Amino acid sequence: MTDEGLIAKERREPGAGRGALWGAVAWSAGVLALLITLPWAARNRLPDPLATHWSGQDPDGSMSLTAAALFPAAVWLVLVLATAVARRFPAFSARGATGATLAAGGVLLTGAQTSVVHANLDRARWQEAAPMGFEVVALIVAAGLAGLLTWLAVRPRGDSPAGARPATGAPTLAAAPGEQLVWLSRAANPWLQLTSAVLALGGLVGVLAPASGLIALNWSLIVPFASTSVIVLGCSSVTARVTADGLSVGFGPFGRPARRWHPADLDSARAELRTPAQAGGWGYRVNGLGTTVMLRRGVCLVVRTRRGREFAVSVDDAERGAALLNSLIAKAASPIS
Repeated sequence: MTDEGLIAKERREPGAGRGALWGAVAWSAGVLALLITLPWAARNRLPDPLATHWSGQDPDGSMSLTAAALFPAAVWLVLVLATAVARRFPAFSARGATGATLAAGGVLLTGAQTSVVHANLDRARWQEAAPMGFEVVALIVAAGLAGLLTWLAVRPRGDSPAGARPATGAPTLAAAPGEQLVWLSRAANPWLQLTSAVLALGGLVGVLAPASGLIALNWSLIVPFASTSVIVLGCSSVTARVTADGLSVGFGPFGRPARRWHPADLDSARAELRTPAQAGGWGYRVNGLGTTVMLRRGVCLVVRTRRGREFAVSVDDAERGAALLNSLIAKAASPIS
């Protein structure tokens, strides 16, 4: 089957873009605060000036405490400004390069600042700073992983192939011979994404502060922030996809985990207006209505299984998704299929 034989419909909830923007703002502000705060929080235990550059493993350059706090912050601000300008160029922004750049740059700079503080801590002179070795390699690897994971999370999925055309509006969607119907819709809650970013920053502080030597490592502080951030991120966005194999609903930026239903497992599909109050709140909810993934008010795609259970997800263009699903359900129930 060629691309010309595929009819695709994709709708993206506008909140997804706002969520990414607010997440980037929270991340940028948090990294800036860490870069400035780390040296000043340890100022009574640091020499002034302090070592900021190493040749091999030995320190060979220094800066005043003020410069050591403000210089990386200035570098970060320039990077944030550059990515903000780059977002105006669709080719750069669409590839997910903005988020990957901010993630990698933030990890690299905060890690470097943490290493500088740790190397100078409780030293009488900057020349006595601890040597640098594996920390540099670890920082580069960590920054690369952060950039890669962020790019994988925000890059376009390529679900609609080149040459695909939208299905025209109709109450039901039936494929012509040689064609395959595909429906895709995404939604995101910007406030949940922002909450996840703030929690992630809290976990980052819990890691960097002990790494700099300021406080002892406290896993009871790190684990709750990190785990809650991951859980909230997973509940903050959703991707619903209908193909010949049925309905697939993926959670989070990677679309994992996912729930799937084959057309033969479903009894019906419909579009229904639901509110957060009816669902029991935001996110993944289970109540008398069944299971609801509530990310925004409005019409939801609701499916009813043959066991009588209902699952609803708040995505755009739910009417078209329900129409396609009903066509697939009818086809699966037909003795000829």
